Amino acid sequence: MIAFLGQGRMGVPMARRLVEAEHTIGHKVTTWRRGGVPVAEAVDGADLVITMLSDPAAVREVLTAALPGLRPGATVVEMSTIGPEAVRELRALLPTSVGLVDAPVLGSVGPAAEGTLTVLAGGDVSGCRDVLSVFGTVRELGPLGAGAAMKLAVMSALVPAQVLLTETFAYGQKHGVDRDALIDVLSGTPLGGLAERLREPSAETRYSLSLAAKDLGLAAWDGASLATAARKRLQQAEAAGLGGRDLTAVLTAPLTATAGHVSGAPGRRTVPVNPATVPATNGFYSHAVRVGDMLYVSGQAAFDEQGNLVGEGSMTEQAEHVFQCLSRVLADQGATFEDIAFIRTYLTDMDLRFEYGQVRRKYLTGTPPASTTVEVSKLFMPGLLLEVDVIAALR
Repeated sequence: MIAFLGQGRMGVPMARRLVEAEHTIGHKVTTWRRGGVPVAEAVDGADLVITMLSDPAAVREVLTAALPGLRPGATVVEMSTIGPEAVRELRALLPTSVGLVDAPVLGSVGPAAEGTLTVLAGGDVSGCRDVLSVFGTVRELGPLGAGAAMKLAVMSALVPAQVLLTETFAYGQKHGVDRDALIDVLSGTPLGGLAERLREPSAETRYSLSLAAKDLGLAAWDGASLATAARKRLQQAEAAGLGGRDLTAVLTAPLTATAGHVSGAPGRRTVPVNPATVPATNGFYSHAVRVGDMLYVSGQAAFDEQGNLVGEGSMTEQAEHVFQCLSRVLADQGATFEDIAFIRTYLTDMDLRFEYGQVRRKYLTGTPPASTTVEVSKLFMPGLLLEVDVIAALR
């Protein structure tokens, strides 16, 4: 029996191909999705367990829940894009009696339905080669983790190249270059295929912008300046609400003022940052200002888009709201809480610092930044219990 875990955009057509090939591969196929039967029940008795999920955290969560149902001698085939480090973590998580193969795929929804994906396999595929062939061409790349590493290596070239082309089109627009003519010229170069994809952004989500940003995040390494810049661009597009759209939607995402030829502000030393996902300011300040590789984030407080207080009387609710706002400002510039160098907190009641600290520890999980916490008599809006500002180092 084969248990296929994951019924997302790629998982549905892949599982369907397996079901249609049951008589050929000699296995009955069962599928699992969130909200269905317990995952341990779904994998009970399965010879092969295939995972096709969104990210490393989802894979760890689902396979941890599946552990009681995994039988000795079963093989887990991990086909999500999670990177080699996560594959090594899975090997440590799974019992030694359970085999593991990493087999992420190249291709989108169409090839998944047609069975023309490229399967990048790492580890011993002797017990699952015929099953993997149902999805497309299988490339056996070496030991466990080799497939995951190859997938990220490929995406760290393809995704930045596509982002680069969107900026090429922006440059052309600024200087009066006809976009179709530019694509025609690019079509005669090695970038032709990618340029043609951007002629008309896809209405169908084949490879979502948010997944592309996730993949580049997994592929990040010291010195990867182009991939890092592309990831920041995608995170800006996510902040603009385009995360669920196809990657080609990056073409329509507004460029920030850091893109000089688009903003008309080349060389500006201070760049205001006001993500659309954070409640608007009153016009007398910016949510953050970027200066070189440093980001100075204004005090964030618990009020919504209409200027109404959020979580009246609750330090926990207000702190959650504040840290969500901080996360969106940071993400807009390609940063996370790990990039915070300094955090300053204003509390109207120091006796509530324990509740605040519980929320703060959910978000600041690594090496703690420099920090100051002070008690004040009141903040700018009645009912506010805290305000938090940070300074972050950008990559």
